[in-house]
Amino acid sequence: MTPDQRTAYIDRLPKAELHLHIEGSLEPEMLFALAQRNHVDIPFASVEDIRNAYNFSNLQDFLDIYYQGMAVLLKAQDFYDLTWAYLERAHDDHVRHVEIFFDPQGHTERGVPFADVITGISDALADGEKQWGITSRLILCFLRHLDEAAAQATLDEALPYLDRIAGVGLDSSEMGHPPSKFANVFARAKSLGLKLVAHAGEEGPPEYVHEALDVLHVDRIDHGNRAMEDSALVTRLAGEGMTLTVCPLSNLKLCVIGDIADSPVKQMLGSGLKATVNSDDPAYFGGYVNANFHAIASALDLSREQLRTLARNSFTGSFLPPDQIAHLLAEIDHFDAHFAG
Repeated sequence: MTPDQRTAYIDRLPKAELHLHIEGSLEPEMLFALAQRNHVDIPFASVEDIRNAYNFSNLQDFLDIYYQGMAVLLKAQDFYDLTWAYLERAHDDHVRHVEIFFDPQGHTERGVPFADVITGISDALADGEKQWGITSRLILCFLRHLDEAAAQATLDEALPYLDRIAGVGLDSSEMGHPPSKFANVFARAKSLGLKLVAHAGEEGPPEYVHEALDVLHVDRIDHGNRAMEDSALVTRLAGEGMTLTVCPLSNLKLCVIGDIADSPVKQMLGSGLKATVNSDDPAYFGGYVNANFHAIASALDLSREQLRTLARNSFTGSFLPPDQIAHLLAEIDHFDAHFAG
């Protein structure tokens, strides 16, 4: 394919997004508008000031402003508006299914009721399916810099809403907070019938990926970059068909990689790993899912077959039932067969 053909192919390729923090889609314009709407004092005089602050040298630098930005989210309508804005962008990127994270502890500790958080998000997801046919799953993430007791308390709060929650995850500061810290709450979540995912191997060592697999018994690994340092682990992940939700622009922005050409996506595919491409916290990291596809497709010279594989992996790695996955894979096949550039 020519570069122009590849761009057109990515733009229209049906795909899913499996690694998206809804709070991380809070664009500077919305942050500023919600601060005014909710009368929240923020240390920024303009939208441009906020955008200039979205520069980081590591994960913790990002998290500091990420939690600061949450302060403007106070009401169910705020969470609805945030989620709807993300879905509009996902629709533009030909995303057919989303599995999004939310961080209730970042809100309840500020006095925002759990009910308001999940109602706003889930109502928007339901409306997104009605308007655009975008299916969704919602994943409750535990903040790993807090203790397991806090995670258990959050799971308690979630119990009345399990019909809206597909799984639990683990995010926030990775270093010093291994997956094993949350073994009990993950075992409890599994007993409740929830799917399990965890951030592992973004900044943390390959051992964290091992723990996510062997201690938490996750269904999917979020990031997983540093698994590539352990050849036996790579062989295991490939053999088990474990999905990895890679976030290229996030990796670049947080200095997990020094250049977009250092993204492990192509190497993962070559090693038989079930890699996917996702945007993580797109408002902060420079682009939504298609921007991530474009960045690595150009830098890594990805083929049409590799792009198609990444899209297929996003559906087969989702928590959708087999019949829906089959339908979406057929969409890819139909698109690919009729694509002429």
